Amino acid sequence: MTHTSAPRGALLRPALVAALIGLLALVGAGPALAHAVLESSDPADGSSVATAPSRITLTFDEAPTPDTATITVVGPDGTTHYESGAPTSDGAKVSVGVAPLGAAGKYEIGYRVVSDDGHPVSGALSFTLTTPGPAAAAATTSSAAAPASTAPAVTPSNAAAASPAPDQGGVPAWPFVLLAIVVVIGAVVLVLRRRA
Repeated sequence: MTHTSAPRGALLRPALVAALIGLLALVGAGPALAHAVLESSDPADGSSVATAPSRITLTFDEAPTPDTATITVVGPDGTTHYESGAPTSDGAKVSVGVAPLGAAGKYEIGYRVVSDDGHPVSGALSFTLTTPGPAAAAATTSSAAAPASTAPAVTPSNAAAASPAPDQGGVPAWPFVLLAIVVVIGAVVLVLRRRA
């Protein structure tokens, strides 16, 4: 009685197909582990503008979780807040109204949103106002009319909110993908050794 063993290729093929399917499933899961990324802003980060914006708009690569955004706009003095009202979302765009800006100088925008995967993402950007805004003109007029009085600081509704710290990052996806690849390769080697 002759014993015929299956060719090695016939045994290897199902193991390789299973490994490939597992690898593709893990690679496909990679984007689900990704976090929202800021793609652009209006005004653009680092830009110089002559006219004070009435709204700040941030555009992300995916729509953040609705009603979770915080946006702050802090003036050149580092303490006066100019954001006005609650941020609104429109798909991947999140925006907030801006009160009349004051002195010319660098304005810092801080943001915090929650990604679709539940991870909070925060960061900061800035723009430079090259000419004084309406609030600076109003303060100058007010001081000329009443030299002894001091113009009140602009503090819209969100003034108590502090600028969010830059994102501390989450758990990156690549270690999981690398671990899965090592496990799949180990499984294929084990199958080949048992069949040899």
